Amino acid sequence: MKIRFILNGVSVSAKAGKKISLLHLLREQMGLMGAKEGCGTGRCGSCTVIVDGIAVRSCVLPAWRVDGTDVLTIEGLAKDGELDALQRSFIENNAVQCGFCTPGMIMQAKALLMKNPDPDEDEIRKAISGNLCRCTGYVNIVKAIKSAAKR
Repeated sequence: MKIRFILNGVSVSAKAGKKISLLHLLREQMGLMGAKEGCGTGRCGSCTVIVDGIAVRSCVLPAWRVDGTDVLTIEGLAKDGELDALQRSFIENNAVQCGFCTPGMIMQAKALLMKNPDPDEDEIRKAISGNLCRCTGYVNIVKAIKSAAKR
């Protein structure tokens, strides 16, 4: 089936079989490699993207479900060569280790900040609780999100 949606601000169309996930459509047809497949079951958060303002796990979302929606990926955050405040804050606060979880973590945080531009630490920790990072203790990640919220 052919689907049409807005991807990072641009109207696109794609072929999506009933069994193809949004993650695979983004990576294989759109060439966007930011969202990663970690667990393949929606539990680790490395595949997180934003659909109509809501953070979703793209590895378990059938691609046909995004027909007529607005999809934002990590590649769509930077504007005119300038990193998004969250991206800059992750760098400045040393919130990146191996980087595998980073795109999903940033997109989960972006969805939070879109709804709540000034979250407290508990709200941040709750929002990212489903995004797993094996490299850090989350301290700098939380610090980076809080710092970006103040910008």
